[in-house]
Amino acid sequence: MNEERANEEFRDRKERGFSIGTLKRDFNPFSRLSAQDKINFARHLAIVIKAGIPLYEGLVIINKQSDSKTLTRIVAQIQKDVANGRFLADSLERFTGVFGDFFINIIRVGEASGTLAQNLLYLADELKKRKGLRAKVRSAMVYPVVILVATIGVTGFLTFFVFPKLLPVLQGLNVKLPPSTVALIAVVDFLTLYGIEVIIGLAILIICLRILTTKVASIRYAFHRAMLGTPALSKFSISLNVVSFSRILALLLKSGVKIVDALGITALTSDNLVYRNIVQEADEEVRKGGQLAPFLAKYPKFFPPLMTGMIQIGESTGNLTENLEYLSAYYEEEMSYKLESLTGLLEPALLLMMGLLVGFVAISIITPIYSISQGVQ
Repeated sequence: MNEERANEEFRDRKERGFSIGTLKRDFNPFSRLSAQDKINFARHLAIVIKAGIPLYEGLVIINKQSDSKTLTRIVAQIQKDVANGRFLADSLERFTGVFGDFFINIIRVGEASGTLAQNLLYLADELKKRKGLRAKVRSAMVYPVVILVATIGVTGFLTFFVFPKLLPVLQGLNVKLPPSTVALIAVVDFLTLYGIEVIIGLAILIICLRILTTKVASIRYAFHRAMLGTPALSKFSISLNVVSFSRILALLLKSGVKIVDALGITALTSDNLVYRNIVQEADEEVRKGGQLAPFLAKYPKFFPPLMTGMIQIGESTGNLTENLEYLSAYYEEEMSYKLESLTGLLEPALLLMMGLLVGFVAISIITPIYSISQGVQ
C-alpha cells in the first residue's frame, strides 16, 4: 500500500508538471556542480535523515560543512523552500539543469513513499558508478591524446622553427628541390600568410558543429546514429548505453517507481537520442499494456538478445529489478574489454600517423641537404 500510494503521489505531481522542470530556475546557468559534490550532497543528506534529524536542520548541517560555493548557494535556497513548507524535490526543480530529472525524481519518490534516506543512498551509489565510468573512459583516452599532442608538437617544431632557417640556404643554391620539400614550402608559406585566418576558421567550425550537434535535434540524432554505426565505436557505444539503461531502470524500480513511470524517466536521462526515442516508444507500449522485452527485441542491434531475454524472464518471474542489475554489471565489464580494444586500435593508428607526419617533414628537410652534399662531393 505504501508503494502504491507513493506512485499515485508521483503521478499526481507529474500531471501538475513538477517532474519535468516547469518551475522557474533560480540558478546561474554558467555555474556547475561537480559529480563528487552531488554524491556528497546525496550521501550526507541520507545520513542526517537516517539519524532522525529534521530535513531543515540537516540542510543547515550540510551547508556548514560544504566546501563548494555553488552547492552552498543551492542548499541555502533549498533551506528557504523547505522552511516555507515545500517538498525537497519541488525545491530541487529550480536546479533541474544542475541535478537533472533522474536525481530529482528519485528524491520525489523517496519523499512520497517514506524511503527518502534509502533512495538517497541508492542515488549516491549510482552517481559514484557513473563517475567511475567516466573516469575509466577518460583514463583510457589519455595515452592517445598524449600521442596526438606530441605529433602536433614535433611536426610544428620541425615545420615552423627548423625548416624556415634552412629554407634560405636551399633556395640560394638554386638546386631542384624534391616534391615533398616543395609541398612543405607551400604549406609553410600558406600558413605564414593565412595562419590566423585558418585558426579562426577552425575555431568557428568546431563551435558551429558543437552547436548543431547539441541544439539541433535532427543533426544530433544523425550524429548519434552515426556513432552507433561506426565500426570502431559502435560496440563500445552500444555497451555504454545498455549499461546506462539497465542501471537507471533498475534503480528507479528499486526505489519504488512503477515501470510505466520509470521508463519515461530513463528515456530522459539518456544522452543518445536513438536510445531515448526507442525507450520513449517502449514507454508508450508498456502504458498500452504491452511488455518491455518483446518491444526491445525489435531492435537487436541496440538491445542484444541476451538483454531482452533476461528482461523477459524478469517480467515473467517478477525479478526484473534483479535481472537489470545483473545486466548492468555484465555489460559494464564487457564495456571495459571493448574500451581496452578501442584504445588498442587507436594507439597504433596514432603512432602510425605520427610516424608518417614526422617522417614526411624530416624527409622534406633532409633530402635536399643530402642532394647538395652529394653534389659537393
